[in-house]
This record gives sequence, C-alpha cells and structure tokens, in this order.
Amino acid sequence: MAPADFSRLIAAAADTIAAHAEELTALDQAIGDGDHGLNMKRGFEAVRTEADAFAAKPLPEALKAVGTKLVMTVGGASGPLFGTLFMALGKELPGAPDRSGLSAALGKAIEAVAARGKSQVGQKTMLDVLAPVYEALAQGKTASEIADAADKAAEATVPMKALRGRASFLGERSIGHMDAGARSTALLVRAVAEAIEGN
Repeated sequence: MAPADFSRLIAAAADTIAAHAEELTALDQAIGDGDHGLNMKRGFEAVRTEADAFAAKPLPEALKAVGTKLVMTVGGASGPLFGTLFMALGKELPGAPDRSGLSAALGKAIEAVAARGKSQVGQKTMLDVLAPVYEALAQGKTASEIADAADKAAEATVPMKALRGRASFLGERSIGHMDAGARSTALLVRAVAEAIEGN
C-alpha cells in the first residue's frame, strides 16, 4: 500500500469518527460511561496528526504504530481494545498482504481483542461486529458487502443483553440499545471499505 493510500485511510477513519462522535456518545450514555464518542474522536485525531509519519512505515509497522497511539490517547476501555486490534493486525499481517493474508491476520487480531477484553461473540461488544466482518472477508465478499455486514451486525447488538463492560452492570436494561463499541467498529469498517473501493 502506497503511503498516500494509508494516509487517506487514516483521514477517512478520523473523519467518520468525528462526524459520528455525538451519536457514539449518545449510545454510550444510554448503557455506558458516556465518553465513547469523545474518546474515539480524540484518539483518531491524534492518529491523524501523525498520519504521514505512520504512512511512511511498512504496512505492518504502520498498523502497530496506529494501535500504540490509540492505546495512549483513546482512554477508557476502548483504547486498549481498539489499540490491540490494530497492533495485532500489524503483528500478523505479511508485508504485502493478499485477501487470505488479511483474513488470517484479522482472525488473529480478533482473538487478541477477545483475550484483552476477556469477552466473546454474543456478549454485546465490538466482537459482535468484528466476527461477521471476518466471515465476509474470508468468503470473498466485496468491500461494500463487508461494510453492510458490519452495519447489520451493529444493529444486531440492540436486542442483546450486555455481558461485558460497563453495560453489563445494567443487566436486562442493556437490552434495546446498540453497543457503542459495535457501532464505532462498523463505522470504521465502512470508512475503510469506501476509501479502498473509491481508490
């Protein structure tokens, strides 16, 4: 991936999170701490300020650098989780990845996020979006189909009962609300998918 392409992906991700920060905050106010939108916006703006430096690195190193920056700047539970996703992706990704290499790396990254959050699919977290995205990628779906799968998966967290994170303290009252982490994951997937498709 050319440095300019990676910089464009970072800009697309940061723009999307900034545009939806209030929505993410509202989702998180319903069943969480209420700081998810602000935290994610701060983290991706910090990544954006170093986009050119990150983009100059080989792709695996660039992803690890993004993950490290997110851990340092996002805060809350989301920083370590999203940071782990990017760092593990970078660790597992071959230098010039094809679809199978990307699928394998994403699978390992999802395992790392699950281990970090001590969570699994079905517990109303970002994993409930990451797992269907992995399936769609592995099945050879197009970028827009993968983005659609992510959106659908985020919607599917609404009727779930939260079993992990701050929302789990609400028990049954967590039902009927979309998970903020699942929504921000879906937003990032769509931003990247559309940037890649438009390239």
